[in-house]
Amino acid sequence: MSDDQYDNDLVMEGIQRFKAQEYDSARDFFERALSVADDDHTRASANYYLSRLTDDPAQKRKYLEDTLAVDMTHAEARRDMAILDGRLKPGEIVDPDQIPAPPVGEEAIQADRFICPKCGGRMVYSPDGVSLVCEYCNHQQALNVNKTGREEDFFVAMANGTGFRKTMTVKTFRCQGCGANFLLPPSELAATCAYCGSAHVIAFEKERELVEPDAIIPMAFDQKHAALQLNHWVEDHKIIPQGRVLTPRGLYLPVWTFDLIGSVPWNGRVIRNKQEVPVSGESPAQFNNIGVPGSHKMADLLLKFVDEYELAKAAAYDPRFLAGWSAEVYETAMSDAALDARQTAIERIRQDIRAGNGNVLDLNYSTSNISITSYRLILLPIWVTDYSFEDKPYRVAINGQTGAVHGEIPAQGLKNWLQGLLGS
Repeated sequence: MSDDQYDNDLVMEGIQRFKAQEYDSARDFFERALSVADDDHTRASANYYLSRLTDDPAQKRKYLEDTLAVDMTHAEARRDMAILDGRLKPGEIVDPDQIPAPPVGEEAIQADRFICPKCGGRMVYSPDGVSLVCEYCNHQQALNVNKTGREEDFFVAMANGTGFRKTMTVKTFRCQGCGANFLLPPSELAATCAYCGSAHVIAFEKERELVEPDAIIPMAFDQKHAALQLNHWVEDHKIIPQGRVLTPRGLYLPVWTFDLIGSVPWNGRVIRNKQEVPVSGESPAQFNNIGVPGSHKMADLLLKFVDEYELAKAAAYDPRFLAGWSAEVYETAMSDAALDARQTAIERIRQDIRAGNGNVLDLNYSTSNISITSYRLILLPIWVTDYSFEDKPYRVAINGQTGAVHGEIPAQGLKNWLQGLLGS
């Protein structure tokens, strides 16, 4: 029997003894496997089962840390470490095949009333990033924006079901003009669609169960500045819109962000000196804040510039930031968004492999060692508008944090812009 097979057989025999509740015998097999292990998979498996065979918290932590040291994506070890740290209670772990249904019935809604303490007028969030301001007397009330929006542990969320359950009762309205769904700002009885500008008086309020955002990037400037940015963009691209251009409308868009770790072993062939040569390797996978739009309305356009937001400046979510602003309701569940983030990471790794090794033929790779470690639901500030060209609407989005403009450009407008750029 080869040495490679011997250590694996010891682990398998140990697992059988463990399942048969022959714990002392199982421990002997796992310890013997560790003493001769020549691969990380064997070391991870042996250490993990040894962690399950001790009640001593310090010893259990050591075995779990040794497991994660060689396999940082080991789901069971991460789950048990979360239990050991107190971030997850064993009673909260759900059966993934029997996800609990959302609670039935209506719940009382706790909604802050943002009323000016001086004159009783409505207070709205001011795009100075730090305060609420009264619409009538201009009284300002400071907001605490020093607290950073937290990241949620992905393994804990999937273990206790919060990745599937909805946890916050909110009021929403649906635009009858374009179909977009928005959070109804606290204490508001009327709302205007940020996409099409349609005005709505809320006669029947709809309650939904949604996950509360973890963080928000406050709007950094007002409508006047957004309109100025739009004018510069139109002039730079030499676009002459037909008809009136709607004034930019500010809103917040929901975006899921994910951190991933792991590695991807791969192999294939390349052409060198007119001959096919086998190549292989293992690419590290470490990604921070891969963004996945939570709604479909602006997804294609938002994906083009979601990475330019400075997510490190995101503040902990506070509903007061939404005073006077619209926020679109997310439609994509966290668990579904996680699959999209994972696919994005895999595509980036695939591109890196080809970039570093040339045109790899018959590229094969394994993604089983990639895991998501944490996630957040963040509200990103954006200004949107539309313009018409040759009877066709084109959408423009302005980053509410940086002021960068991204928009759809008609073919004729692009041609004029290139001619001006080239001086022709």
